[in-house]
Amino acid sequence: MDLRHDHSYKEGGFPMVYGTLVSRVLVVIWLLGLTPFASGQSVPRKPLLETHLEQMQDPPATIVPRRLQLSPQKVAPFGPFISYQVNVDVNGNNIGGDAANEPSICVDPTNPNRMSIGWRQFNSVTSNFRQAGWGFTTDGGVTWTFPGVLQNNIFRSDPVLNSDATGQFFYLSLLNNFFDDLWLSTSGGAGWQNLGNATGGDKQWFTIDKT
Repeated sequence: MDLRHDHSYKEGGFPMVYGTLVSRVLVVIWLLGLTPFASGQSVPRKPLLETHLEQMQDPPATIVPRRLQLSPQKVAPFGPFISYQVNVDVNGNNIGGDAANEPSICVDPTNPNRMSIGWRQFNSVTSNFRQAGWGFTTDGGVTWTFPGVLQNNIFRSDPVLNSDATGQFFYLSLLNNFFDDLWLSTSGGAGWQNLGNATGGDKQWFTIDKT
């Protein structure tokens, strides 16, 4: 939607922008006239949240439908760049009904063709239960493997991925108890092992000194 004024269009001999400006001035004057009456009234405050939003609301599904409908993988060219869909099945097809968001990517500095992505993997588009999904590539992102989640039926959120100077990948994940744990991959994201607990909270982040 283009919100710019068209000065070439006139109504009643005046540009439309002139009429808009006058109406805004009148509205401002009217609001200023209400100031003495409103100044003595307190603005109601919203109550503070008693708990954080990253908590389990829906239970994990006993059977997650992963092959509801299949369609070709999404490929999106943009100028000289091409983006390839990551969450695909073993044959490289889009998985109908799959739901995911908040991706985080890391690249192997010793081999840029190796990358891994983590995301919030929902059981379905109608479920709030989310897990730590991930995928990896060895050809610069042209093809992707989507093995599943770090731990089945374990609520996780806010994935953050990074790599060190030697090409090891790290996956920081928020748990339902509002604490995090850190995972390591020495295989370019093809597999992960839990390194242990990490301090943090909602929207946690971390960085690695690659020098």
